[in-house]
Amino acid sequence: MSGAARYVAIITDGNGRWAQGRGLPVIEGHRAGADVVKERLRDAVDLGIEELTVFSFSTENWSRSDEEVSGLMAMFGERILGETPELDEEGVRMRFIGRREGVDQKLVEQMEWAEAKTAQNERITLFIAFNYGGRAEIVDAARTFEGGSEEDFRKHLYAPDMHDPDLLIRTSGEQRISNYLLWQCAYSELVFAEELWPDFDRAAFERSLGEFTERRRRFGGR
Repeated sequence: MSGAARYVAIITDGNGRWAQGRGLPVIEGHRAGADVVKERLRDAVDLGIEELTVFSFSTENWSRSDEEVSGLMAMFGERILGETPELDEEGVRMRFIGRREGVDQKLVEQMEWAEAKTAQNERITLFIAFNYGGRAEIVDAARTFEGGSEEDFRKHLYAPDMHDPDLLIRTSGEQRISNYLLWQCAYSELVFAEELWPDFDRAAFERSLGEFTERRRRFGGR
């Protein structure tokens, strides 16, 4: 049996469908989803998780409508400014992974401010995958990699200090990893939850973590 998961990644899927089912604008689904990220982050602290990585905006999400993308960018900025001091007080270390080219400079500066403000915190690290794609990360790493071992290659990833996730959770019933942490999740256990992300409560989180503890991780062995 596996022990408790210490490093957990989540594909927070289903915000749009959650809003659509309630007759709300899609941005309201994203707002509800952002609230749940903060709630599950606090649960993660209680449950002994050391690193939580959430997929907030992919390199492919730029293809969505201009209205949705602009709404998301504005929301990210509001959340960073409004919630970073609170998370800092709670001992959360914030890190953003992904390409920063093409992102509004003001938003990049806000991300850098949040990272600097929380850099010394040790209670839990929250990695936020923003303008992120797993293939893009590998391509970007390969551009500066001059040879060596897998561990040498890891040093060129967006966050070389990130541990490989023990567990990858995807909500909304979809069963794919959608170009997320392709290098890091090579041996992660996968759990696919039926709940849309805004409905993913602590009980659902604990069920997913409990399913992980029932797995036997072999890492290619027997």
